[in-house]
Amino acid sequence: MTEASAIPLSPVDHVFTGVGAYPIEFVFAYGGRLDPGRLRESLQRTLVLFPGVASRLVRLSGAEYALEPAADGCAFEVTSSSTPFAEADPHGLVDPVETVEGHPLACVRLTHTPDGSVLGVAVSHAVVDGFSYFFFLSAWSRVFHGREVPTPSLDRAVLAPRKLETGGPADAEAVRQGSGLFLGGKRAPIPRDRLRWTRRLFPRAELSALLAEAQGDCPVRLSHNDVVAAWLWRTYVPQWATEDEPTAYLTCPVDLRRVLPGFPPTYFGCAVAMASASIERDRLATASSPELARRVRDAVARVDETRTRDSLHVLDRLRREEGLTALERLHVVHPRAGLLVTNLSRLPVRDIVFDAGPPVAFDILAPVERCAVVLPAEDGLDVRICVPVP
Repeated sequence: MTEASAIPLSPVDHVFTGVGAYPIEFVFAYGGRLDPGRLRESLQRTLVLFPGVASRLVRLSGAEYALEPAADGCAFEVTSSSTPFAEADPHGLVDPVETVEGHPLACVRLTHTPDGSVLGVAVSHAVVDGFSYFFFLSAWSRVFHGREVPTPSLDRAVLAPRKLETGGPADAEAVRQGSGLFLGGKRAPIPRDRLRWTRRLFPRAELSALLAEAQGDCPVRLSHNDVVAAWLWRTYVPQWATEDEPTAYLTCPVDLRRVLPGFPPTYFGCAVAMASASIERDRLATASSPELARRVRDAVARVDETRTRDSLHVLDRLRREEGLTALERLHVVHPRAGLLVTNLSRLPVRDIVFDAGPPVAFDILAPVERCAVVLPAEDGLDVRICVPVP
């Protein structure tokens, strides 16, 4: 490996490295059989455009990771199952990845089932965020069909800090205030056997009623995501918050493509900042919808260019002064009284078309304990919640 061939990670990318860093995982079910030969060949052509997907994590000199493009950096395998998609354990349909040195950072598993094929795709979160994940899959589909692909912006230096700060180790409160992340004990390996995904549908009529209730006494304009996040915060965090934690937290990723002036709209990488809202834990269960929704809205609104640049400085300083192992003490969800809510309600799932039409169903499997993902539904929103199993 040479430093010239490696792709240095941004401060945001570094957050999702090491033990306990979760990947982005989805499975997509198709009503017909996908041709593995055509898939593999078009995948290889697509990877030329997105070299970070076919890479391994390597350590550069000093406390810095990079992506090293590798022939085996994106695994592709074909298997079969006698169980239809609707009855299968979805975890068997995807091959997980770990963002640690030497491991492939993307895995594609094609499973032929009695009712069609299932495509399971896992990619390290240090390589992609939600936008980039689906940008890559949509590009793969376009390559498959011989269509032009929008040019991805691959320069991760656009998220480099504009100044270097020193001052000794950062404490947990400084990290939270500066980045919206939580500095605590070292992350444990992901306990996939102790996680369970549940589902909550919000029909349009219910969304309208929730929004009307919250908007009535709120001076700022709220969104469906604000009121759904507030509902999830009040419903789930009291179930698992520890008694000795006085504060309850809600974290929402914010897409920096919408925040930073002049930022490339086709940036390929992890371009998120964390909005963090909080409330006294003993008030959470009885707080009104307008109050909680307003706290969510205010937290997201605070993630502007200044806050983003501050966050990049905080994360870069932590890595440089305390080393790469310090990154494994960063948590996107408060470990004792938190919830992460990610809005993916505009997923371009129907763009992931190969030789069997668009997907007829899909599932998210990213193993993020105490996380809710807002997905599109025909009549409203489909929310998947990943909860710990006692």
